[in-house]
Amino acid sequence: MNKSILSLNLDRSVKSIFSLFFIAGFCLLSFLASSDLAAQGNLLIMPRRVVFEGPNKSADITLVNTGKDTARYVVSIIQLRMTKEGSLDVITTPDSGQYFADKNLRFFPRTVTLAPNESQLVKMQLTKADALAPGEYRSHVYFRAVPNINPLGDKKAESKDTSAVAIKLNPIFGITIPVIIRIGANNAKVSLSDLSFETVNDTLPRIKMTFNRTGNMSVYGDIEVNYISPQGKTTQVGVVRAVAVYTPLSSRVFQMNLEKDKGVNFKSGKLEVTYLSSGDVKPVKLAKAELILK
Repeated sequence: MNKSILSLNLDRSVKSIFSLFFIAGFCLLSFLASSDLAAQGNLLIMPRRVVFEGPNKSADITLVNTGKDTARYVVSIIQLRMTKEGSLDVITTPDSGQYFADKNLRFFPRTVTLAPNESQLVKMQLTKADALAPGEYRSHVYFRAVPNINPLGDKKAESKDTSAVAIKLNPIFGITIPVIIRIGANNAKVSLSDLSFETVNDTLPRIKMTFNRTGNMSVYGDIEVNYISPQGKTTQVGVVRAVAVYTPLSSRVFQMNLEKDKGVNFKSGKLEVTYLSSGDVKPVKLAKAELILK
C-alpha cells in the first residue's frame, strides 16, 4: 500500500478515536433524579449541587466508590452552557449575562483514589467573594474516572496479529455538579407556559411545558404533576426531581412521561403542574399551571 495513503488513513483513524473519547467523556455527564445524590458508573456524589450564599464560605462533597474495584478520579472545573432544550454544552467563553465561578473557588484534593465502598471528602472554599459584583456565578466540578489501562509490554494487551492496527476504546465515566456563588438579593422568578399533552405510540402519556425565567439568579426545583378527574379526584401521575433553569437562559422546554397504570383517563379532566423548591423541609411553590384535557 502507498505509504502516503496509509498515513492519511491512520491520521483519520486517530482523529476519530480522539473524537470518540471526547464524546464519551462529556456525553456521560449525568444529573440523576434523586433529591440530594448524583451518580454515574460506580461513583456516588453528595450533594448534587453546591451553593455559596450569605456567610457560607466552605462546603464538603462526599465521593463514594460503590464498585468492586479500586478506582481513581480526577477532579477539575469545567464550564457548561444550558440550552433551551435543557442539555449542557461545554464552553470556554461565557454567554452574555453568564458569569463563571472558577476564579473564586479553591478545592482539594484534585485526585481521589477510592477502594471499594470507600468514601472521601472533596473540600470546596469560596475566595475573594467581597470583590464580586451582585449576581450569580456558576461553574461545574467534573469528577472523571481514570480507566485502568494495561501498560505497554503487557502480554495480555498485545495483539496476536502484529501486522494489524489494534484499537481499544475504554469508556470514560464522568459526572459534574454545579457550584454556584450568589451575591446580593435574589429576584429570580419563574412561570410555566405552553403546556401540551400527547400519547406516544398510543400508549405512553407525556406532557410538555416551557419554563420562563426572569431575574438575576437560576431557578431549581421539583416538578409534580397531578391528574384531576371531572369529579374532582386528584391522582399524582408524575414527579421529576432537580430541574434547573440556569442563567442567562430565559426559557427552557421540558417534557416528562406520566404514569399510565393508575386508572387515569387522560381524555378528560385536567393536569395540574406544580414547580416546587428542592431540598427544603417545607417546599415553596415556584410556579403552577393547568392543562385541560380533551
